[in-house]
Amino acid sequence: MSAIEAFVLALIQGLTEFLPISSSAHLILPSAVLGWDDQGLAFDVAVHVGSLAAVMIYFRKEVVALFTAWIASMFKGDRSPEAKLAWLIIVATLPAGILGFVLDDFIDAYLRSAYVIACTTIVFGLLLWWADKTSRLEYNEYQATWKKALIIGFAQAAAMIPGTSRSGATMTAALFLGFNREAAARFSFLMSMPIILAAGGYLGAKTVATGATIAMMPLLVGIFVSFASAYACIHLFLKLVTRVGMLPFVIYRLALGVFLMGFLLLGS
Repeated sequence: MSAIEAFVLALIQGLTEFLPISSSAHLILPSAVLGWDDQGLAFDVAVHVGSLAAVMIYFRKEVVALFTAWIASMFKGDRSPEAKLAWLIIVATLPAGILGFVLDDFIDAYLRSAYVIACTTIVFGLLLWWADKTSRLEYNEYQATWKKALIIGFAQAAAMIPGTSRSGATMTAALFLGFNREAAARFSFLMSMPIILAAGGYLGAKTVATGATIAMMPLLVGIFVSFASAYACIHLFLKLVTRVGMLPFVIYRLALGVFLMGFLLLGS
């Protein structure tokens, strides 16, 4: 992998990891349109590291507060809003963690196709539009309940289907449940941390097991570019989402899905 390829792929990953537009739909474009080879497991780990660092540093105050309150809830019986939110994030992570372990091989074998990605990009884009249009926009993340956290967690699990978008699925579920737009985004970003950490660890273990030779330059480019682009993406999205809503991202998803479907049909 060249440095240019690493830069482009890491930029795509960083920008699309936290936007509701599907990173997998974008990552097939270089291979489908430009004929680039698969980036490999080691590079996947690198961009996960960059994305995780971005969201943890951006929400560093919340991370410290939630972790401290979570520890206090176990040893001191802390029942603060931060402690409750920390436990809700853990609950919301469980469905994807369990189902990801069980269904990973099935998804790789049957659902990781360009046609599936094109279809889910469109279908879940329409669901995002419906959720944004009908949401009551009443609640913030601290007003989440165990039931709501679990529903959002299953939405995150559904995002294992390529093209769905993890952030898109979780924000869609949160909006359907009455969260306001910023709260839906913040809850989605906070619950991304354990799942990205788990995914990065899993991919890292697979990389070590393969014993493949690793070129360091593409990995370093991947880490730094995905970090910078993801950090900027989180900042700008939170600034804009309450003003512009989800419609621009819905339109983008529909256009991307139609483009991918047309490209695949014309190329077949």
